[in-house]
Amino acid sequence: MTEMRSALVVGATGVVGSALVKLLCDSGKYVAVNVISRRKLNFTHPKLNVKIREFDQIADQDMEFAHEIFCCLGTTIKKAGSQSEFEKVDFEYPLSIAALAKNHGVAHFIVITAMGANDKAMAHYSRVKGKLEKELIAMNFPQLSIVRPSLIIGDRDEFRLGESIGAKVMKVINPLLVGSMAKYRSISAKQIALAMLNIALNGEKQSVAIYTSEQLASMKMPAEVEIGDTTSADRLFNWDKYKDEDLPPVDKEVIIDRSKIKEVDQKNGK
Repeated sequence: MTEMRSALVVGATGVVGSALVKLLCDSGKYVAVNVISRRKLNFTHPKLNVKIREFDQIADQDMEFAHEIFCCLGTTIKKAGSQSEFEKVDFEYPLSIAALAKNHGVAHFIVITAMGANDKAMAHYSRVKGKLEKELIAMNFPQLSIVRPSLIIGDRDEFRLGESIGAKVMKVINPLLVGSMAKYRSISAKQIALAMLNIALNGEKQSVAIYTSEQLASMKMPAEVEIGDTTSADRLFNWDKYKDEDLPPVDKEVIIDRSKIKEVDQKNGK
């Protein structure tokens, strides 16, 4: 019998997250797709359950059991308004959500960071992404998948001049990036979402896996994964029937050291 799966998505209104939610709902492998979002989605589905929450107010009771948590949170310093606000969205929130997920026994945490993520990088953006990766790895999830895309192309709710220009430039340059340079090609949000679903269903079971943009771009769903199989509401799995002994072991010892959050950007003298 095919295992019925449940997913939790955070950051579902973004360009990748919104594409991922639709794929999860269309997949015959998932019967429950839970979302924690700051605003309503412009998408509905019988499998979909949305909780409206501010990310700094997410509590233990807001977390649902899930086979995978997909963290698609991300912003820009310009949109956030400052480096500290950027760090809240791209570092503090994902780290807090990961701690709650670990405490709920979620076995697989899948997160989007960025190409060039490095906690010692000169660029603030790359440094914050690298710091997030480092802290997530230290949490010792049974399975942590880190997705590192290059420039993400897709239709966004807000206009980003830099990314708009970059997308046009990369459309011309992409065919010229071959061999070792292929990893710098831009990648569509829909392809990243497809790759994340592939990783969840078919990725190697290892404690930490890092996927480059080139790897993400080459991923396709195997034929046996039935994208497009819609499950009616009366067939949705009743998670209340899950016995405690069937769930992954719960780790109640994960505690976020808040002092680390304030040390993300010591180079800026904060």
